[in-house]
Amino acid sequence: MTITEIASKIKGLKSALIFSHVRPDGDTIGSATALRNALISLGINADLVCDSPIPEKFSFIDGVGCYVTPDKITKEYDGYIAVDCSVSSMFGGAYSLFIKNKNTFNIDHHVSNAKYAKYNYVFDNSSNCENVYELLGALNVDITEDIANSLLLGIVTDTGNFAHSNTTAKTLANASDLVSKDANLNYIIYKMFKEQSKARAKLYARVISNATYYLEDRVGVLVINKSDLEEFGAVENMTEGFIDFPMTVIGVEVAISLLEVGDKRYKISLRSKGKVNVNEIASLYGGGGHILASGAMLNGYKEDIIDKLVYNVSQRLE
Repeated sequence: MTITEIASKIKGLKSALIFSHVRPDGDTIGSATALRNALISLGINADLVCDSPIPEKFSFIDGVGCYVTPDKITKEYDGYIAVDCSVSSMFGGAYSLFIKNKNTFNIDHHVSNAKYAKYNYVFDNSSNCENVYELLGALNVDITEDIANSLLLGIVTDTGNFAHSNTTAKTLANASDLVSKDANLNYIIYKMFKEQSKARAKLYARVISNATYYLEDRVGVLVINKSDLEEFGAVENMTEGFIDFPMTVIGVEVAISLLEVGDKRYKISLRSKGKVNVNEIASLYGGGGHILASGAMLNGYKEDIIDKLVYNVSQRLE
């Protein structure tokens, strides 16, 4: 569907439940809060749901305090809208709420999107917030300061502060327009990339110091153990951005991060400088994302997982 067609369907709603993915990042939170505020301005009752805690660092975004967990949803809505969710597993336990309803929407920017909803708009912008920005334009919504901050949050985080190769002239133009609407670029960058707790700083030092390299240093691997988190009093969401470090090392083409989330269960993040399509690798394990940035969940011993992933990379490196 086109963005205009999606907007037309959404305009007909009286209420909507907006879904963010588990282990939420700036893009899903920015997309959801911006859309919520926009729908409310149109007289549409809108609520937010996520099957994970919302990291404290996002508390400055208007609407973040309105998130509830799936078990708190007790009423029905006219529409169910997922933002930045490429596959059903990204909903966590909230997927049971989404799938049982017929009037579902999927607004996303991942090339691996499964198009699981009745109405799908999937476009490979740098961030899903750019898609939501276009949607709000189609809805003729005035971009307030709060909405602008939400949208810029997603753009800034998914482009790595405009450093990733997914940053385009269009991305910069959209960001500039949001700043002109009073989005606070400096503050967002500070909160997302500069401010950190002592616990995160100590955890980062441990993880980076234990980085390992394979295939003649073309692959950098980080492992974040639960024991490390516990030792420093850190939590999982503090590890966002860790994977960027191996990508700064000369010669590294692919970075791999393993975050231990359970017994022999790891959240895998993959990054590429361009020679390897990491979405292909993530897809082998039921995950996905983008050509240069993808992820998946894998079970097993970490040594075996690393061996598998390094082998998968080696098959794609020329």
